[in-house]
Amino acid sequence: MSKKRTTPSPEEIDQLDSMLKELLNPKVHHLGSDDHSVKRYDKRTNMYGGTGVVYLLQMFNDDELVNNRIGAYMILPTSEDSCGFHTHGTRSEQEIYLVVNGRGEYLEKKNWDSKVKSFPLEKGNLTTVRGDAFHAVKNTGDQPLIIFVITTNEPD
Repeated sequence: MSKKRTTPSPEEIDQLDSMLKELLNPKVHHLGSDDHSVKRYDKRTNMYGGTGVVYLLQMFNDDELVNNRIGAYMILPTSEDSCGFHTHGTRSEQEIYLVVNGRGEYLEKKNWDSKVKSFPLEKGNLTTVRGDAFHAVKNTGDQPLIIFVITTNEPD
């Protein structure tokens, strides 16, 4: 199960930007900061035991958001790409996915041994997970699956 983030090569970033050109214009207008685009590109191979490659376009620096850990576009380029089951409960976090392009499947379960529930995903759908529940996502279409991910800290 890979948790390792790597930096894509400049060629990979160019290919990713080219692929996304017609689908996404990642710009941030953040009060008190200069407008900007992607702050950092992360590459995750076999993310949480999933398949293929998942790219994360980090849209904020660590100190820019209050109470949030992640504000990023998650890109699953092909139907060969998925993010495996994982939980944020160990970090006391909640997570929201907003689908902005493509089709996919969202999977969730209460714990490692419970039955998996599956939900189709398409543009405009939202999912949420909190506590110790597990979730996963995979691209099932012929377009890149693009999800905006917000990870927040759970209240005490």
